[in-house]
Parts: sequence; structure tokens; C-alpha cells
Amino acid sequence: MPSTSIPVVVKHQGKKYDVDVDPESTGEVFKFQLYSLTGVEPERQKVMLGAILKNDKSMSSFKLRPRQQILMIGTPSSESKDLVRPTEQVKFVEDMTEAEVAQQDGAIPAGLSNLGNTCYLNSTLQALRAIPELQDALVKYEPQAASAAGTLTQLDLTRQLRDTYKQMSETQDAYVPHAFLASLRNLYPQFAERSRTGGGYAQQDAEEAWSQILSQVRQKLRVQDATDDTSNPSFIEKYMSGEFTSQLTCDEEAGEQPVAGKDAFLKLNCHIDGATNHLRDGIVNGLKEQLEKRSEALGRDATYTKTSKISRLPKYLTVHFVRFFWKRETQKKAKIMRKVTFPHELDVVEFCDDNLKKLLVPVRDKVREVRKEEEDVERARKRRKRAGDNEDDVPEASSQKKDDKKKDEKKDDKKDAGKSADGDVEMTETYKTDAEIDAERAATLLAMKKELNALISPELAKDDGANQSGLYELRGVVTHQGASADSGHYTAYVKKTAPLDPKTGKRKEEDGKWWWFNDDKVSEVTADKIEALAGGGESHSALILLYKAIPLPTAEGTMD
Repeated sequence: MPSTSIPVVVKHQGKKYDVDVDPESTGEVFKFQLYSLTGVEPERQKVMLGAILKNDKSMSSFKLRPRQQILMIGTPSSESKDLVRPTEQVKFVEDMTEAEVAQQDGAIPAGLSNLGNTCYLNSTLQALRAIPELQDALVKYEPQAASAAGTLTQLDLTRQLRDTYKQMSETQDAYVPHAFLASLRNLYPQFAERSRTGGGYAQQDAEEAWSQILSQVRQKLRVQDATDDTSNPSFIEKYMSGEFTSQLTCDEEAGEQPVAGKDAFLKLNCHIDGATNHLRDGIVNGLKEQLEKRSEALGRDATYTKTSKISRLPKYLTVHFVRFFWKRETQKKAKIMRKVTFPHELDVVEFCDDNLKKLLVPVRDKVREVRKEEEDVERARKRRKRAGDNEDDVPEASSQKKDDKKKDEKKDDKKDAGKSADGDVEMTETYKTDAEIDAERAATLLAMKKELNALISPELAKDDGANQSGLYELRGVVTHQGASADSGHYTAYVKKTAPLDPKTGKRKEEDGKWWWFNDDKVSEVTADKIEALAGGGESHSALILLYKAIPLPTAEGTMD
């Protein structure tokens, strides 16, 4: 330190630290000196020097005296407490393999090459890749031998999906899905149809590709049940399949008894008509349909209305905008251009049957209560920060004043110090530190999260492939640009996942941005780009939405 430095004593949590202060430095420099001694980050420090020390304040303005005592208030954040020296040697990017680079935080994911009107497939594969449980299950998948399955293992679509995702995870270049496409066309010749307007293959419907891929995976890919070691359900049935309870009522014969039934579903259809403006409207349309069947009571075909309610919600919910219909005049699947908005968070409780509603409503309402408390905590923190930045004069803490008292002060004097002449207790104002306020609010939040977990029905808790709150967050979108399913262009949007914290193994907070997969071109976009996919013309409009159940806290109040 320069010879002009002034030695002072900083008191923090019962300890004293000798610090040399350069009068020409700023408050920010002094705070970093204290950070090196106490581990309390500068932004969490309150240094009492007649007023709270500001970062841009010159230390010379305080006219410090040698050995002057200064009080610092503040506690280190949990991240600071956990700081440790890396146990592994740092590896630089230039020393990594292509696969290692592709798996680093912030790496741009691989695109897919267009093999001639295969954008429908590329967008579907990219959206399905947004399901981490699917990728984990595929890693463990081993196809049956050709003799047992009757199909060559090279043509096993589930195996090809496994290999495609593995190859994509090991590169940032565009991957060429030749093998997967060959397997798909072998199983479903419709995808090998040639174009009637020119050479090459015809454009196909991404929703049909989505459905056929899920159909194959449903048959082949099985997973271990977390609550039953003897059970190995289909991956699709566990994570992506819901259940309807339905009632079939005859519209022409009031005396005929309604027929109750149960049906599995892999997607909710959003039917679009002249009154459909929002996703909710279309889902309501899709849950009621009319059909013709024979009525035994009437002895002829009659019109029936089938009304469905959801009795099981999967962890991953697919929503299909029914935008294409067969137009006889053009012999093509024409597109409904109407604008239909959709939310980033979808509440489907109203579409559920009464039994499921009873289980979901308490959890959903508690989720909203916890979120409101979190927002209040954040607003209060910002207000305190603004107030601290604008505060010029703050009385010195009582602990500093005590240091100036005589050491031989009698205990009796201390007892009576808070009393007036007539013996009444004088009211003194006490202040809580920011750290104490934060700790109290954090404890309240933790208790609320534990209460939230306790509200989850045991019936739903044991079904780890189901939604337990009725709330979903949007994770993927398949879009279509053009006027018909047999032409135009498909792309996919996938929400970026937060990087893993190497210390805790848990994911950090997401930045809210999305990856846009346009065949081999991959770019990062902001959330407002998703808002523009509601349709209303031939521009890109959402065709398939992939929603994921929102995460819920554990019994300890933490997030997995």
C-alpha cells in the first residue's frame, strides 16, 4: 500500500479486520478489500461511515483517523460460501473433441440437412428432441434381433431415432438423417411419395410424421416404473399419453341411456372455426364432436354427441392446430389461415373431469400463491436496493456508539439506560438488516413450497409421468409457412434449457430465449418471436405445440 494509506479497523460479525485505506481510492475499491477478507460480495455489503458507503464515493471525503473503527453489515451469498478450487484441470476449447465442444454450455445445437422436401421431418425431430426423458430412455434402448421382430435392426425406427439424436449431440454441424428417413419410408410408404409437380419427393404433413414416429416409439420403447420394479410401461403411454372419460348421447332419442367410455389420447386437437380466436376456444371445440351410428332404440342410424373430459394429464402434452382440410376442388389439403393465439403457460384444469379437478385445483392455486410471494420478495429487494442507492444520511449503528462508551460503565447503568426519569421504558426503533429480511422471506417461501408439495395427491405423486398441477409450460413449436400441407415450409422452435451448475448438478435459471431450427440453419431468437406464430396469413404459424408440466418442489421445498 502507498505510504499515505490510513490503517482502520473493520468490525463484522464479531470479528475485527485491519485494513489499510488509500484515501485516493473509491468506496468500491474499499468494498473489494473487505470482500477478500470476509467473503461478503460488494453488492451485499453495508459499510457504515456516518452514511452507507457508496461505490463512487471518494474515501478522502470521510477524513478517516488511524485505527478508526468501521462497522460492516452483510452476509455472503450461498454461491460465495460454496466457492471451491476446481478439482479438474481446465480444458480449453481448442483441446476438445468435436463431441466435447458440442456438449458445452452455450453450444449451438445441430441442425438437420434437407434431403428434398424433408423439412416436415426435420422440424418434427427437433421438437421431439426437446423431451430429455425421451433421450435418456433411447440411450438404453436395444432393438430385438431381426429373427424375433421380423424387421432388420437397421430399419427399426426407434433405433434410428436413438442413433440420430446421439449423432446430433456430438456435433454442431448439420446432421444428415439418411438412415432415419429410409426407415420411416420403409415403414410408411406415404413418405416416399413422389412430387406430382416436378422431380423428387413430395412435401408431407409434419403432424402425420409426428404421429407415426410416436406410434413406433410407443410399440418399442419401454421404461422402468419408478414406483413398481416389476412394471415397464411404454415410454409414450407414461409421459405423452392422456386419457379421456366420455359420454355418448343420442341427439334424436331422449330415452336412450348415455354410454360412458374411456379413451387414450396422444394429442389435444384445436379445431378452428369462424369463432376461434384463442387456443382455449379450439380445445373446447375439439372436446365435443358429432357422429353417426346405429341406434338400437330407433332401429336406424342416428346422430350422437360425444363429450369428452380429461381424466389423466401426461407430463408432455401435444396440441395440434387442425389447420389443414381436404379441398375437393384443388385435390389438396388446404390451410385455414385464421389467427389463433396460444399461451406460454397453459392451464387445462377446466378441461378435466370432476375427479381430476379435485386433485389439481389445490396444487394449481398454491403454485400461484407461491409465485406471488416470489414476485413480492423480488420487488421488495429491488425497492431496498434503490433506497440504499439514494440514501445519503443514515444514523450510525448503535454498536458503533457503544464502542465510544467508557469500558468501566457499570452494569446497573446499562440496565437503566433504556428507562426515563420516572422509570418508564422508552421506545427505541430497531432496524433489520437486508440479510435478516432476506432470511425471513426465504424461510416463508420455503415453508410455502413444502406446503405445496404436501398438497400433491398421493395418487398423482406415484404417477411420475403425469401432470400434478394442471399447468403446462411451452417447450416446442412446429410451424408451417404456406397455403397447403403439400407445399410450403416447416420449421421448429425449441426453448433453450438452462445450463447445468457444475457444483450442484442442478440447472441454473433459464434466459427465456429459443432456438429456431430451419433445417440446417440454427439461430437464437427471443420469446416475442413465438408470439408472432399465431397465424393470420401464409407466414409461419404454429401447427404443433409441445407443452411440459411445470416443475413442482420436493418435500424439502427444493426444485429438482
